Amino acid sequence: MSNRPKILIYDTTLRDGTQGEGVSFSAEDKILLARKIDQFRFDYIEGGWPGSNPRDMEFFRAMADVELKHAKLAAFGSTRRSNLAVEDDAQLLQLIEAQTPVITIFGKSWPLHVTEVLKTTLDENLLMIKDSVAFLKAQNKEVIYDAEHFFDGYKADPAYALATLNAASEGGADFLVLCDTNGGTQMREFSKILKMILEQNKQVRVGVHCHNDCGLGVALSLTGAEEGATMIQGTMNGYGERVGNANLTSIIANLHFKLGFNIECGSSLENLRDFSMEVDKLANIQPDKKEPFIGESAFAHKGGVHANAAKKVARSYEHMQPELVGNKQRILMSDMSGSSSVAMKAKELGIDLDEKSDQMRAFLAKIKELENKGYEFESADASFVVQIYQHFHDLKDDFEVVSYRTISEMVRDSDINISEAVVKLRVENSPEVKMTISESSGPVGAMDHAMRGAFAQHFPALKAVQLIDYKVRITQTGMGTDSIVQVLMKSSDGKNVWWTCGADGSIIEASYQALCDSFRYKLIIGA
Repeated sequence: MSNRPKILIYDTTLRDGTQGEGVSFSAEDKILLARKIDQFRFDYIEGGWPGSNPRDMEFFRAMADVELKHAKLAAFGSTRRSNLAVEDDAQLLQLIEAQTPVITIFGKSWPLHVTEVLKTTLDENLLMIKDSVAFLKAQNKEVIYDAEHFFDGYKADPAYALATLNAASEGGADFLVLCDTNGGTQMREFSKILKMILEQNKQVRVGVHCHNDCGLGVALSLTGAEEGATMIQGTMNGYGERVGNANLTSIIANLHFKLGFNIECGSSLENLRDFSMEVDKLANIQPDKKEPFIGESAFAHKGGVHANAAKKVARSYEHMQPELVGNKQRILMSDMSGSSSVAMKAKELGIDLDEKSDQMRAFLAKIKELENKGYEFESADASFVVQIYQHFHDLKDDFEVVSYRTISEMVRDSDINISEAVVKLRVENSPEVKMTISESSGPVGAMDHAMRGAFAQHFPALKAVQLIDYKVRITQTGMGTDSIVQVLMKSSDGKNVWWTCGADGSIIEASYQALCDSFRYKLIIGA
């Protein structure tokens, strides 16, 4: 265990994170996430603002019957309204009714907010902070005080910002959390202000809450820990208002592996990637491939020299073992790949190749030629496997598509698009040619249905294959309708998922190539 101070991790994904554009959780989602956050051993879970919406009220009612094994559940709210007794403030009463062991309230640190937003006096704001904290402490609650806009407030009026912290401390706050709410504070000023606050508030524990508006959310949070803050607030995957909050996935990995701090969730980090992806899944957000530590690209190598070096000594191009955070090394295929990259990628897929053979050199030249034509094996492992089997194992198709034809018709009166595809197929050199016809709302869909219908008659294993995603992009610019079209297809048989690619001046032909590779791959891997 580390000799460095223990850092408490305060997760506000369920409250602050939901203020991010496109992020929304149902009450059931929030309950499920709270269980997962607890299982991951974060120290605090901020569940929401009771009374702000029916969903949060439902969440807190349900959580009253949920036993958390490690994390403390916190309800979030504000100080009392101006010129109102604390016992008459409905919002504070709802915080108590949430029945959480912890209550977090925020107050104003910046005179601008006090006079222009709250429309009250500076002295009244100090009383609002002190009264609210003391009232909640009298209810036997752990009280965390979030000093909203603290750094902006301090820069505008240092004496008043300090007075707000003193008011919270006099009220009995268990934690003073300094919030960079606008996300504009820079490293040097953040460090300088935090040091001073820690020096003057030795009797109260101090935390930090950072936003990522300048891309510094994680860096500022880590600086907070280095300077002596013992609580860090943030959200999973950096969800939050505007460009997001400080990203806990990066924060905790850095705290544990790079800085050597003691964090309770340190023993859970081998599941960090899975945890992050589960949160994205519940939020219906596509995981960020470029996410540090846990993104799909975090330990991916594309250049031939890099891949070769990583094969010999992984740490020569990797700052840590990817498995420590539940990730893995990936070798990407492209026109920059060398024979080592190809051999490593093949081995990753369970295929052993001799990287020094003449066959390998010829195969590498073929891959680079196809990439130059618009194929993208970096994102299409299944097509890469097909190429390996065709080149090294002389894979031959047991089928021949004699011809295909697509016809599209737009019925203007009813605004209906009808596309028809005709596929003529010959199997295993049979002289007989069989024809399949299918319709769909678009030519690619019609082609997909027709080909699957034709192939499945002769190859029963293909009946389970379904197209589940389809992406198209132009690989050249400035060529208008003569541009090369790249198609990526994602297929599944209910057990496995794979991507294939095609490239041509015709989107139909590119789709045909990707479909054929999808079928070939399924026949290679079998049932």
